[in-house]
Amino acid sequence: MPQLLLELFSEEIPARMQAQGARDLERLAREKLAEAGFLPEAMASFAGPRRLTLVVEGLPLAQADRTEERKGPRVGAPDQAIDGFLRSTGLTRDQLVERDGVWFAVIARTGRATTEIIAEMVDQIVRAFPWPKSMKWGTGSLRWVRPLQRILCVFAGETVPFAIDGVASADLTEGHRVMGSRQAFRARNFDDYAAGLKANFVVLDVAERKARIIADARQVCFARNLELVEDEGLLDEVAGLTEWPTPILGDMDPAFLDLPPEVIRTSMRTHQRYFAVRDPADGKLAPHFVSVANIEAIDGGRAIAHGNARVLSARLSDAKFFWDEDRKVRLEDRLEKLKGVTFHAKLGTMFERVERIEKLAGEIAHLAGAEEGLAEKAARLAKADLVTGLVGEFPELQGVMGGYYAHEESLGDQISEAIRDHYRPQGPSDVVPTSPTTIAVALADKLDTLIGFFAINEKPTGSRDPFALRRAALGVIRIILENKVRLDLKFEIQEWLAEHFAESRVLPGFPTSQTSDWTAIQARPELGGMRAVGVTYGNDGVVSALVAHTDPDEILAFFADRLKVLLRDQGKRHDLVDAVFALGDDDLVRIVARVDALSAFLTTDDGANLLAGYKRAANILRAEEKKGPLPTGPAARMPFAPEEERALIDVLTEIEPSIEETIEQEDFAGAMRWLASLREPVDAFFDKVLVNADDATERDNRLRLLIQVRDAMGRVADFSLISG
Repeated sequence: MPQLLLELFSEEIPARMQAQGARDLERLAREKLAEAGFLPEAMASFAGPRRLTLVVEGLPLAQADRTEERKGPRVGAPDQAIDGFLRSTGLTRDQLVERDGVWFAVIARTGRATTEIIAEMVDQIVRAFPWPKSMKWGTGSLRWVRPLQRILCVFAGETVPFAIDGVASADLTEGHRVMGSRQAFRARNFDDYAAGLKANFVVLDVAERKARIIADARQVCFARNLELVEDEGLLDEVAGLTEWPTPILGDMDPAFLDLPPEVIRTSMRTHQRYFAVRDPADGKLAPHFVSVANIEAIDGGRAIAHGNARVLSARLSDAKFFWDEDRKVRLEDRLEKLKGVTFHAKLGTMFERVERIEKLAGEIAHLAGAEEGLAEKAARLAKADLVTGLVGEFPELQGVMGGYYAHEESLGDQISEAIRDHYRPQGPSDVVPTSPTTIAVALADKLDTLIGFFAINEKPTGSRDPFALRRAALGVIRIILENKVRLDLKFEIQEWLAEHFAESRVLPGFPTSQTSDWTAIQARPELGGMRAVGVTYGNDGVVSALVAHTDPDEILAFFADRLKVLLRDQGKRHDLVDAVFALGDDDLVRIVARVDALSAFLTTDDGANLLAGYKRAANILRAEEKKGPLPTGPAARMPFAPEEERALIDVLTEIEPSIEETIEQEDFAGAMRWLASLREPVDAFFDKVLVNADDATERDNRLRLLIQVRDAMGRVADFSLISG
């Protein structure tokens, strides 16, 4: 069947926009073709520095004739409603069809030529293309990422005629700007198109460009007994900057190797888009680099390499100046400058943030196994490198440079490492800190960010998360779980809010003996709907509540959502997380241990059947509760009760203390084993015993028994939240 070939040729498209541009082109074309009733056999899109390309296989020459049925107003509706419906369909009243008291319009549409549909489709796609940034040029109104110069649009070997803002479609395109022919070449199908581009020094497929870059870069390194330092992000970028990528090995002054390797690599990567090179003998950086040119030079790239080396030397000379100057000032002496750096208008300066992090790191140090003094000192110095010259030049090296400066000051490995790694983990693939001091500082840093932005109502909404709070929460969770840190999250959240974002409300007449009764405190009208996060006492014994606009439970729920994401990625069920979180526990290590034990239990026959029994009991209790209050107290072992009822009471009496004991010992697998012993007596009870007996005493006793079953299982998790 015929093939559609479309190329949108423009000036240079930013590398970071190319991949998404190709995906958007394919997606929009697929949607438009589907609207027209077309189902292509295959589609493929390509992106490069100057072109987006789409090839569609298996389109018919014309659209099939179609019949569309549209529902209209009811029979007897006002004339205005019927007339409006007729105008929208283009029919007359006698052409409407009445069915079940409603008017229907049956519209016959003659199929159109595919070329007409393609012309409309391309025009609509181009005019509404979702570039992150676009521009206008000349006197036209069209917006595109860069000025659009050509449109190649060929269907079934013939040009599809149309024009967009003065750019007419044709069957012509261009090759490489320098190495290709100065004349445009004709392409009537994809094979000719791809071959013509290759003959004119353009590699169309980005995957092929990347493979060529890696293979040739490794080759030029191997020839000098060197090893390429591979960088996937940089590879993606240079593949989007070059149509005919040609790796070239260059040399740099070995004196620059005295700089920290991160500085050298960052300068190469960020400013020059060069790959670093290492010596395979010791794994250290070598005084060389690989740049990727967009041309095959006559001299083999020597002039290009020399020019690139000069530019790199200038960059590294600046970096060396900053490195030397920064080491003349101690980190401690830089803290005063942080008072002039705003963290957030509502959260104060970076100096104030450091004070909060320092205090929090000291408070949680013992939980991470760190010394309080070391944790506080590392936290106090953790942000000092933000006002250094090198971090000003390379912001992505914050933390890393602080670690180097701390090492230069001989502050000790623990402090240097904590300053260097306290931002970690910065993503799902980043490593988690394991040093106790680093754990304390990293947790304090992320908790201050999370609680602070929730306190000023800057919470993530939908896909919007400008302050990366989801990443921070996931970082806290990973640090806690991978290092088994027993952190009371709710307590830390309340303490932070009470100290930094709370107001004091006097509670006249509130007894000091009830200050641990948070329900009573929260019910006081003086709080005005705000959340109590602390309590203070005046000299006269008057109790005051510290209240905040932010509900700590909302922040805990945010952690729960992030934990679900993490566990779901590990193959765990999100409803199990809900079932455990419902117990009010906020110890993430304990929560995950419960989830693991619960997950294993529910995969067994005992677990699955007991869950069904629980739901049956819960349904009965829910129905009875609607009729009135449920009976209270334990079930009695009545002498004439059925054997199955007495057996269930006996088992409950035996296992309840054991369940409590194993939970206290955090042996959740053991608690599940005790629960498993309920399976047979529960099954037998429901099989042989009528709960809603005629005798009220018997009925109430059996309801008490079901409440005991529910409560015993509820000590492990809220089984009502588990699906299945």
